[in-house]
Amino acid sequence: MLAVSLLAAAALAAHSPAPPSTGEELVRLMHDRYAGQWYHTATFVQTTIMEDGSEETWYEAMMVPGRLRIDIAPLDSAHAIIFANDTMTEMRGGQVTRAVPLVHPLMVLGFDVYADAPEATLAKLRGLGFDLSTLHEDTWQGRPVYVVGANAGDARTNQFWIDKERLVFVRMIRSRGNVVQETQFNAYEPLGKGWMSAEVVFMTNGKVVTTEKYADIRGDVPLPDSLFNTSTYARPEWVSP
Repeated sequence: MLAVSLLAAAALAAHSPAPPSTGEELVRLMHDRYAGQWYHTATFVQTTIMEDGSEETWYEAMMVPGRLRIDIAPLDSAHAIIFANDTMTEMRGGQVTRAVPLVHPLMVLGFDVYADAPEATLAKLRGLGFDLSTLHEDTWQGRPVYVVGANAGDARTNQFWIDKERLVFVRMIRSRGNVVQETQFNAYEPLGKGWMSAEVVFMTNGKVVTTEKYADIRGDVPLPDSLFNTSTYARPEWVSP
């Protein structure tokens, strides 16, 4: 029996990917782990808690890769923010009020990495200022993680943290001057054959400024392309009346 167990362990090790030594290798591992399995769409109702304790309800829908829409209650205001084609477009009263180029790092690291070609993801991460040649291991919330972009003990340099077992994004730090911004993806739940963080925390210089809590999370729901059309406002019919 011992010999059989040793042979089985050796066979498993032979088929397991080697641990990554760079951010480039880690991104490829993340993609390959869930390629063809990660959900293509998702919806959820978000409670957004501001620094002063006030709350807003946001209705969010995404198509992976690259598209996210936020509708801010009440829906009759027709106030929506759409991320698509690496652009953020805001609508108020159903009319576009601004549109700016933006690569959304949380979409790239939290979702698109599993659907986009790894080279496309790597190009975006480099453009966002992450040093993909630097990787070390650490622990986050009691779980082992990979840290890309900074050396151990460096809490300022641009970096992102990936859960070692699940290969999902859990933390990002980005700095500009004396301002250090941190984002955490917490409270992961299984969604289909992938995962969804049910709590997102935004911090500035160590202080929590916004917390997002997700409910009614659904994966692979039918969503029309028109929902992400930035030229014409479309009411989010997926939201229950």
